[in-house]
Amino acid sequence: MVKKIAIFTVVTLCFFSLFFINSCQKNAFTTDPSDKLIFSTDTVQFDTVFTTAGSATNYFTVKNSNKSKTIKIDRIYLAKDKNSAYRLNIDGYSANSVEDIELAPGDSVFIFVEVTIDPGKDEMIEQDSVVFISNGNRQDVKLVSFGQDITLINGQYITNDTTWTSEKPVLIYNSALVEDNVILTILPGTKVFFHRGSSLFVRGTLKAYGDVSDRILFTCDRLEEYYSEVAGQWGAFTEDNNGNTTGIYGGIHLLAGSQNSEILNSDIKNGIIGLQVDSCVTPGTPTVKLKNTNIENSKIIGLYALGAAIDAENCVFANSGQYNVACIIGGEYSFIHCTLANYWIGNRQTPQLILNNYYGYTDGNGNDQISYRDLTNAYFGNCIIYGSREDELELDLATGAMANFRFDNCLIKYSNPSDFEGSDFFIDNIFNENPKFVETTSPYDYQLDTLSPAKDAGKLSIGNLVPSDQNGNNRIVDGKPDLGAFERQE
Repeated sequence: MVKKIAIFTVVTLCFFSLFFINSCQKNAFTTDPSDKLIFSTDTVQFDTVFTTAGSATNYFTVKNSNKSKTIKIDRIYLAKDKNSAYRLNIDGYSANSVEDIELAPGDSVFIFVEVTIDPGKDEMIEQDSVVFISNGNRQDVKLVSFGQDITLINGQYITNDTTWTSEKPVLIYNSALVEDNVILTILPGTKVFFHRGSSLFVRGTLKAYGDVSDRILFTCDRLEEYYSEVAGQWGAFTEDNNGNTTGIYGGIHLLAGSQNSEILNSDIKNGIIGLQVDSCVTPGTPTVKLKNTNIENSKIIGLYALGAAIDAENCVFANSGQYNVACIIGGEYSFIHCTLANYWIGNRQTPQLILNNYYGYTDGNGNDQISYRDLTNAYFGNCIIYGSREDELELDLATGAMANFRFDNCLIKYSNPSDFEGSDFFIDNIFNENPKFVETTSPYDYQLDTLSPAKDAGKLSIGNLVPSDQNGNNRIVDGKPDLGAFERQE
C-alpha cells in the first residue's frame, strides 16, 4: 500500500511539474523591442460634424505581434490626460489610463473612444492620441474630430458645380480638387479654413464673390489669437537634406488649364503660398481676375504666377518671406492701383516683386538648359511698391524672349533709379519716397497717412479705369487719385 501511494505521489508531482512548466512557457513574456503592438488603424477619425454639444464613439483594436509570447503593455493613456476631450474604454474598463495589460499571442484588445466637444470652442479640430508603452517602445494612435458646425471638405474631388455660403464655415482637411469644367462659387461672407498641409487645387474655375462690406476669408484653422499673424500654416513645400526648398505649391492653386477664375473682395492670409497661378493654356483668356483682394503674411510667396494671365486692381500684396508678387516664366499681367508692401519680420533675401521670362532645367543628359517664355505684357499703373529692403524690384529678364513691361506713375523703392533713365519701361514714377502707410507693424494698415507723397499723385487716366478704391470710396471725384489700393479720406 505504501509503495502504491509513493508511486501515485511521484506521478502526481511529475504531472503538476510538467503542467507548471508548460504554463510558465505559455505565459512567458517577450522583452524584445522589435516585438511591437499592431493597431487596426493609425488614426481614429470622427467625421461627424457637431451642431450641438454632443458625443460620438469609435473604436480600434490592438494586437500582439509575437506568435508565441505575451507582450506586457506597461501603460495605455491619453496624451492630453485631464485636458483631453476624449474618453477611453479599454477592454471593458472605463479609464483614460491603465497599467500592466497582458496581451497573449494572437489576442486583441478593443479600445473604444468617445468624444464630447463644445461647438462654441474656437478650435475647429480636436486632436489627441492614445499612447502605448511596451518593451521600451512608445507607440500611439492619433485621435481627430471636428468640433464646430462646419462644412467639411476632407480630401475630396469636387466633380459638380458647387456653391459654398456663409451659413457654415468651410474646413479643408487633406486638401480638395475642383475638377475640369467645374465651377466652385463662394458667396459673400464665407470663411474657408485650411488644416496644416492642405490646399485648394483648381483645374476648373473658382468664383469667389466677396462684397466690400462682407468679405471672403481664406486662412488657417487655428483660430487662437496667437496664430492670427503666424505665416506658413497651410499649403505645403518640400525640402532637401540641407533644408533648401525644392518644391512648393500654393494654398489656393489654379492649375494649368484653369481659366476665367475671379477672386473679389477676399482676404488670403497666413499660407506658405497665398495664391499660385499656373500657365495660361488658352491665349487671350484670363487665368484669374483679382479685385479688392489682399494676399498677406505668406511664408514664401504671396502671388506666385508662372506664365499666367492675371488682371489685378485695388489689391494689397503684403509681408511675404520672399516675394509678395513673383511673375515668372513669362505671362501677361496688369496691376492697377495695387499696393505692394513688405515689412517682413525676419531675414528676407529677395525684393518683393520679380519679373522673369525664362527658366532653367537639366536635360536627360545632365546638361543645363534654358527655356524662354515671352513676358508679353506686365503693366503697373498708379501702384505703390515699397518695403524694408533697399531694392524692392527685380527684373530678371533674358534677351531670348519678349520682355514687355511698363511701370506707369508708380511709387517704387529702388536704390539706383538712374538705371531706368530714358527708358520707355518707366514713365513718371516716384522713387524712394516713403509712402507713409498708417501702420507698418502689426496690426498692419496700408492706407495712407495725411502727409503721404502718394496722396493725390496718381494719373487721372489710370484712376478712371478703377474709379472706386478697395473700400468703395470714389478716388476720382477731386481729379487727383491717390496711388495704391486706398484713397485717403480726410
